[in-house]
Amino acid sequence: MAFDLDMIKKVYSQMGDRINKAKELTGKPLTLAEKILYSHLYEGQPSETYTRGESYVDFAPDRIACQDATAQMALLQFMQAGKAKVAVPTTVHCDHLIQAKVGATEDLQNAINSSNEVFNFLDSVSNKYGIGFWKPGAGIIHQVVLENYAFPGGMMIGTDSHTVNAGGLGMVAVGVGGADAVDVMAGMAWELKFPKLIGVKLTGELSGWASAKDVILKVAGILTVKGGTGAIVEYFGEGAKNLSCTGKGTICNMGAEIGATTSTFGYDESMERYLRATERAEVADLANGIKEHLTGDDEVYANPEQYFDQVIEIDLSTLAPHVNGPFTPDLATPISEMREKAAANDWPTKVEWGLIGSCTNSSYEDMSRAASIVEQAVAHGIKPKAEFGINPGSEQVRYTIERDGIIETFEKMGTKVFTNACGPCIGQWARAGADKQEKNTIVHSFNRNFAKRADGNPNTHAFVTSPEMVAAIAISGDLGFNPITDTLTNDKGEQVKLNPPVGDELPTKGFDVEDPGYQAPAEDGSGVQINVAEDSKRLQLLSGFAPWDGENITGAKLLIKAQGKCTTDHISMAGPWLRFRGHLDNIADNTLIGAVNAFNGETDNVKSQLTGEHGAVPATQRAYKAAGIPTIVVGDQNYGEGSSREHAAMQPRHLGVRAVLVKSFARIHETNLKKQGMLGLTFANEADYDKIQEDDTFDFVDLKDFAPGKPLTIVAKHADGSEDTIKTNHTYNAGQIEWFKAGSALNLIKRQNNG
Repeated sequence: MAFDLDMIKKVYSQMGDRINKAKELTGKPLTLAEKILYSHLYEGQPSETYTRGESYVDFAPDRIACQDATAQMALLQFMQAGKAKVAVPTTVHCDHLIQAKVGATEDLQNAINSSNEVFNFLDSVSNKYGIGFWKPGAGIIHQVVLENYAFPGGMMIGTDSHTVNAGGLGMVAVGVGGADAVDVMAGMAWELKFPKLIGVKLTGELSGWASAKDVILKVAGILTVKGGTGAIVEYFGEGAKNLSCTGKGTICNMGAEIGATTSTFGYDESMERYLRATERAEVADLANGIKEHLTGDDEVYANPEQYFDQVIEIDLSTLAPHVNGPFTPDLATPISEMREKAAANDWPTKVEWGLIGSCTNSSYEDMSRAASIVEQAVAHGIKPKAEFGINPGSEQVRYTIERDGIIETFEKMGTKVFTNACGPCIGQWARAGADKQEKNTIVHSFNRNFAKRADGNPNTHAFVTSPEMVAAIAISGDLGFNPITDTLTNDKGEQVKLNPPVGDELPTKGFDVEDPGYQAPAEDGSGVQINVAEDSKRLQLLSGFAPWDGENITGAKLLIKAQGKCTTDHISMAGPWLRFRGHLDNIADNTLIGAVNAFNGETDNVKSQLTGEHGAVPATQRAYKAAGIPTIVVGDQNYGEGSSREHAAMQPRHLGVRAVLVKSFARIHETNLKKQGMLGLTFANEADYDKIQEDDTFDFVDLKDFAPGKPLTIVAKHADGSEDTIKTNHTYNAGQIEWFKAGSALNLIKRQNNG
């Protein structure tokens, strides 16, 4: 079934004229990314050219997707916007609040029992405002979007950083905070700085143990976790055409781990095959009618250095299987080098668990290729040394792989089949023994591997690789096992060498499903009631943040100076805290508890300038708020890396933090701070980070003159009476400064709608 076919027809009917106008204005051929961007301007027809990395541009996305953990706050904000119905097609997907513990059936029922209040809230809000609702167990948001909603040449935003997965079907799909989504739901523009462009030319064809996952593992090693910041990564070349559609999705999905705005591929036959296999032949036919607009121009791909800001070339024919980690997704190691590297770094080589799934690698192809390795092990009498678990990406994938005997193959090896949900990938894994915090190693096919992310244990060394490599390494129980050269011992003492994985790109008998888990909204939702109990521990209606008083901020205290990697997991942890994602005050109790205090090397232990004593970060900040004292947070490089969760901005704002001053920001987090009326600033001189002392008080000298392109000056007053003048930069434009003045972007929307 093709959803929103009329919308897709409208998008396609306008693309040609808008792209031709953009070519006329720019005077050059265009990349795919530029074609999609210029054909989705909020103003409609292009009327000017934009400077990459500089111009703020208003866009009109075609659709929005929200997952249950972020949807709560997004919809709580939308309820304040004064609109009767969402302005663009929108969906909510219940995939984050399901814990992986026992197995699919029991875990799903436990989630429904424990989070029923939240699911009912999301259901009723969706019903009222015209939002499609995917029930718990329907699948992981990004796999479900790829199967049902993504379409070549479209633009979508989603309240999850891995929204970028839809680039596998040729979209510009971008992860955002809930406030950005609310703007578009309310019929307003979505603002984005016009991205820079990174081109990745793929040649050759994958073979042996190499997979699409190895492409992005390799790219992550080249670009690092911040190398793609502010850029769209566009893959092209004959090698790109040789990849499956879901393989392309995997590559785009993990582009979030290099900080990229998004990643995308041009429309080709693999996408057409996938659209037809997922019962969207009408979309494939429409796409075929405008093929030339759904990929970059020939001149661009023939001379990429002239049209991209950076070009990377990868030969798929020589690409080796990679294993990335631990603790960061860009530490890339070819499997042939892992044994030596693990020994040099004292990484545990005994593998305790292998996990396959997440939005990155949970397609039919992924499951079938991994199952081919498991099937060999079972046939040769090889007992797995590690425990094993899988999360199918959707009910459609699960139903189909059960029909085709793939689940049965996994179960012969004792595999735990978890719910069609995120599970261990986002910390929703009730792993036995994790509370002992023992040093151990796991391998998984997820996208992120930050400390504590999967199981809450800071000593779990998590390594990212392809599903088939997860299977091989988990069966061997050895991180250094290289299936290309090494053998396994079976139950007869024989040495067995595994054959390379095989699998079907798409099910030969087609996809099948009894109940995909979709619920359409009411035609008229005006009579739907939304109830939030005043004493609820899970949900809390929002009240607006206070607007700026127009004065310089003075007497601000330092809450914490965070050292090193400070991701959104450090600022607002997931795992057990997911249950409070709809209750701002309750979830604020996890604010910055994972950040490392630069003055003592500890987490959740900062000095209070009110008492001189050390204590938990949230409690210390609540005391400052009660005393009416403003505070600032200081951070390191790429602050806010990781998830799109706007809670990492809303929580400090709710608790009274006024500014975040760092060496550099991750894109989504910087935008989220702006949306919530916070000051997101960077050191003009990064060395000034070292001047910040534990007992500092800060005065903003020229905030009253806050203007685009004008640096702000802060005086840091030290306890010994000395002072340092800190110059800071910002990227606020005139509209974003209005958000700050109003107290938040939502306050501004409410004012305009009540106008």
